Formats: sequence, C-alpha cells, structure tokens
Amino acid sequence: MKLGLVIHSWWKRWRGKFASAKYPPFTDALEVLAYTKQLGAAGLQIGVDSWTDDFAGKVRILRQQLELYLEGSVALPRDPEEVPHFEDTLRRAKEAGATIFRTALGGRRYEQFKTHAAFLEFKAKAEKSLQLAAPVVEKAQVKLGVENHKDFHAVELADMLKKLGSASVGACIDTGNNIALLEEPFSVVETLAPMAVTVHLKDMAVLPGRNGFYLSEVPLGQGMLDIQGMVDTIRAASPTASINLEMITRDPLAIDCLTPGYWSTFLDKTADQLAMALASVRHYANPELPSMADLELEEVLERENQNILASLRYARGSLSF
Repeated sequence: MKLGLVIHSWWKRWRGKFASAKYPPFTDALEVLAYTKQLGAAGLQIGVDSWTDDFAGKVRILRQQLELYLEGSVALPRDPEEVPHFEDTLRRAKEAGATIFRTALGGRRYEQFKTHAAFLEFKAKAEKSLQLAAPVVEKAQVKLGVENHKDFHAVELADMLKKLGSASVGACIDTGNNIALLEEPFSVVETLAPMAVTVHLKDMAVLPGRNGFYLSEVPLGQGMLDIQGMVDTIRAASPTASINLEMITRDPLAIDCLTPGYWSTFLDKTADQLAMALASVRHYANPELPSMADLELEEVLERENQNILASLRYARGSLSF
C-alpha cells in the first residue's frame, strides 16, 4: 500500500511568514513535492485552484522525475459563473498528473452557524455546488472526494452523495473529524467507506473540558482510533481509494458540546448520543494533549516535522504502507 501526505500536515510551514534556517517556509508545490520524496511518502494532496498552465507543467515534470502521485484540493463552483474556472482548475491539475481531487463543503458546523435555518441554507448551497461540479468532474474523467469536514454527519454526507448520483463523486474520509460532531469514529468510516475516493488518515486524542472536551490530532498509533481497522475497512469497501496522512500539529480544538450554542443545528441529536460521546472522552482521556501555545517558533516547526516522521514510521511498521 502507498501512503501520501496532505499539505495540512505542514500546518505551520506551508506558506508561513517567518524565517527559519532549518525549516524554511514552503512557498509552492514544487518545494513540498521535493520534501515529500525526501520523507519517503508516495504522493501529495495539495491545493491547485491558483495554478497556471506554466506552473502545472513544472509540477508534472518534477512529479514524474520524483515518481510521486499527485492529488488536487479544490473549491467547488458556487454558481454557474464559476464553473469555467473549476473546469480549468481540473484540466491544469490533471495535466500535472492529478486524477483524484478532494473538496470540502464547509467548516465547523457548531461554530459557523447560529440557527438551524442558517445551516439548512448552507446545505442547499452545498448541494447546488455539487450539482454544478459533478458534470465537470465526469467530463474530465477524474474522481472527486467530498470530505466530512466537521460540517455533515456521515449519514448526511452519504445521503447527499447518493442523491447526487454521480459515479465520479464520492467521499474523502477524514478518520477523526466527526468526533467533533459526537459521532463514533469507526461508524463514520463504515458509513463512508463504500464511496471512498481518497482518505485523510489521522489519529486523535481527547480530554474532558469544562464546556465539553478538547480534540487534537496526534501521531498515528498514539491516539484513540483503531487505525488498522479503519484502513482495512476502507480497503475492503473501496480498494482503489488513496490514503494520505493528515497530521496537523496545532493547539487542541475546543468542542463545547455542553453549551446551548453547540446544539443550534443538531435538532435530531439525543441525550444518549451526548452521553456516549462524553463517556468515550472520559475513557480515552489524554492529560497530555499537545499544545503549541508556549513553544517558540523553531520548537513548533520541529514538533511538526517529528509528528510527520513518527506517523510515517508507524504506517510502515504497523500498517504495511
């Protein structure tokens, strides 16, 4: 099996505004591709919306020299006027070697929306974007994976994709995101695995908090997730889906599920679901969640690099990548 890297694994270093001799900021995909090869990963998923024809050609040449695969991260068209740009984006990235693309429909649902009506309006716009994008994806003969991005429950996303009815548009499974929506992570993978196009593979750690809990990415094998079981489930259901490490090194996210505002878009959630989620948090509580707040810049950059390396070592030693 091959394991690639998601650009968000360089949360600090990617296009950073700082000076560092050991970990200088990455300014473009060419620099990231070279370092991806140096780390021994098989490919890279990176944003491609702003690429020119000339830059796509440079990426193609380097990617072929390095023998890496390429996946594109794209924004969907919001209206018909944006469809030509979306079409050009897919064309350029495909010429560079990308045949798989990842997109996200929104962000953290519990922070972004204050009312259920606002969420429903967002959902309608997301469905419109998918309807605009699907024919373009099909014409380009590529695949598009929609990420569970702390916006939709796994079943909600699966239903949207089934309603769309495109063989070219499936899921980008993030193995940890939906913990923030109080979903059991393995069930999320089971729900989305049959429609997986690509995967953000990550491990997670949690800690109870005053208003709910804290959620953090940690190196593979150091968290609460059944990574092997998830990989096996995805492989069995969608053998051609690509798998990419997304190791985001940052401060823990606050999931304030014990505050009224969190629940404004979750009209169907039950007390049982909350109780089960909090019980899981208590069971897997990690009192040493990673924190970047008190670290100097070079320490954060070093931690970021070491977390990627530790995850790659685990993937090779324990997951047969």
